[in-house]
Amino acid sequence: MGISSDLRADGIRVVTMDYPPVNALPVQGWFDVADALDEASRDQDTHVVILRAEGKGYNAGVDIKEMQNSEGFDALIGANKGCFAAFRAVYECSIPVIAAVNGYCVGGGVGLVGNADCVVASEDAFFGVPEVNQGALGAATHMARLVPQHLMRTLYFTARTIKAADLVQHGSVLEVVPRDQLDDAALAVAAEIAAKDTRVIRAAKEALNGIDPMDVNKSYRFEQGFTMELNLAGVSDELRDNFAGTKKAGNDK
Repeated sequence: MGISSDLRADGIRVVTMDYPPVNALPVQGWFDVADALDEASRDQDTHVVILRAEGKGYNAGVDIKEMQNSEGFDALIGANKGCFAAFRAVYECSIPVIAAVNGYCVGGGVGLVGNADCVVASEDAFFGVPEVNQGALGAATHMARLVPQHLMRTLYFTARTIKAADLVQHGSVLEVVPRDQLDDAALAVAAEIAAKDTRVIRAAKEALNGIDPMDVNKSYRFEQGFTMELNLAGVSDELRDNFAGTKKAGNDK
């Protein structure tokens, strides 16, 4: 359980998220994802990264129960910082990152995938940003990298989800395959990249980030500011309590 990182002989590094039962990452889990990607970025023997998950879903976002069972704002601040660190590490990784998405990918999961360079998904995969249901904002920056602007806004305001197969037409998901073929599909793309001269690929990654029309780091931090406002106003605590089935001392709502 946790975050594992394995470098294959062909230069493909496989980073796996495994947090049963739903892959809702605790604070430390987000920092561990960041550490794994930063390690891959520094390692000259790593030519490409596959970011995948074990279990029935890719990522369920932050661990809301951890947040609601913690006193004060330490868990909230930790989750905000951890998510930012993980998303940044994926985006700024000096080599391409392939997201291999199975099942649900919501909230923070969209942050990881939206910052990846290539996305392959299983037939049962779907994406969503349900933050408004829990009194938070975030990942619109990254959903906007997967779908057009008006669709992103609709998904954001309604907390609806969208199937991976529907993202193929938008060009954000490369291909959708049966669940038992997902790892092989990701490895096939990774092998094509790993076979290139890694010096060229690393230069290409830096060049593409340099011409990106959106500064994803600043954009996401801007979103997080509104999340903090909602928390200070007590709105987020009330909605997270309803979701997690908890009630903090002193919260009479």
